[in-house]
Amino acid sequence: MEKISPLSLAEHSWDNIGKLIEPPYPRPCASRVFLTIDLTPSVLDEALADKHIGVIIAYHPPIFRSIKRLNLDNAKQAIVLKCVAQGVGVFSPHTASDSCVGGVNDWLAKGLGAGTIKPITPAQNPPEGHEEAGTGRIFTLDQPAPLSTIIERVKQHLKLRYVRVATTNKHSSGELISTIGICAGSGSSVLLPATADLYFTGEMSHHDILAALDKDTSVILLLKPKLEQLLKEGNEEINVVVSKVDKDPLETV
Repeated sequence: MEKISPLSLAEHSWDNIGKLIEPPYPRPCASRVFLTIDLTPSVLDEALADKHIGVIIAYHPPIFRSIKRLNLDNAKQAIVLKCVAQGVGVFSPHTASDSCVGGVNDWLAKGLGAGTIKPITPAQNPPEGHEEAGTGRIFTLDQPAPLSTIIERVKQHLKLRYVRVATTNKHSSGELISTIGICAGSGSSVLLPATADLYFTGEMSHHDILAALDKDTSVILLLKPKLEQLLKEGNEEINVVVSKVDKDPLETV
């Protein structure tokens, strides 16, 4: 994981990444790695049922805020206790995998069409092989396209039935989009200072969406994409199991 998404690229000021749980007595028969976006109690049960799982890689860190006690009646604390008791470690790449070259933001850009990409905020002293790493991305399309076309590309790339869209008047009228700001997670602080025709992000507050529209920038909010395949890429030599239980906690009905 350090080669694929170096931890030095993470947002260390607020994120909690890397080795989060290291059991003192690892499973002796462990030979598989389990991938998930969120390590919920049901996902953990799925992982622990496979006695060959030794490490869980969770994109979102299951331990984020400080823990002052460990009790089974708290879901997050129970995850820690069960992993330690079962001899299973937990690792989270989170923002390191967003910022790295070939990471989540670059992968999101792949579905938008042909174009060029650069970080919004380039990484300082990036490790070898990640010279173009950084926070967020600005993607410039070789051929500008209408918003409706980009929406369909996003849905096809991420295998989603729906995305949430805030559309400016000019894009409703058919004006083409040339530049797209990308941020896989909560995008307001990264994207709003950047100039682009469209913001493509996982989360943005109501007021920040209005601020984007005031700048004549449309917004696409994606429901939880299936990132497990991306995490699996580059780890082909490892026996990897992808969660079948993990899902977006929100549904469109």
